[in-house]
Amino acid sequence: MPEIKTVLLFVLTAIAEIVGCYLPYLWLREGKSIWLLVPAALSLAAFAWLLTLHPTAAGRVYAAYGGVYIFVAILWLWGVDGIKPTGWDLLGTAVALCGMGIIMFAPRA
Repeated sequence: MPEIKTVLLFVLTAIAEIVGCYLPYLWLREGKSIWLLVPAALSLAAFAWLLTLHPTAAGRVYAAYGGVYIFVAILWLWGVDGIKPTGWDLLGTAVALCGMGIIMFAPRA
């Protein structure tokens, strides 16, 4: 079960990062309220905190997290931006997730 916990933690981390970056985007590019910066800052703080909860070396966590971030960003593209991912998007996501799996779950001496 630690694998499932790790992946779920990565997904939560990615959501926190994307929300923390998307809200300032709405303010800067879409003319939304500057008050969006408050939840954006909280979300980015949660992102940083969530990264500390992973039970392995920070460099390995950051490297593997990138694969899950790509997956969640493609879901965001589809669910929030309303743009259906292409086959290439999905293939790239699959490759990134395979890389994450290798980095995080390979046997270690």
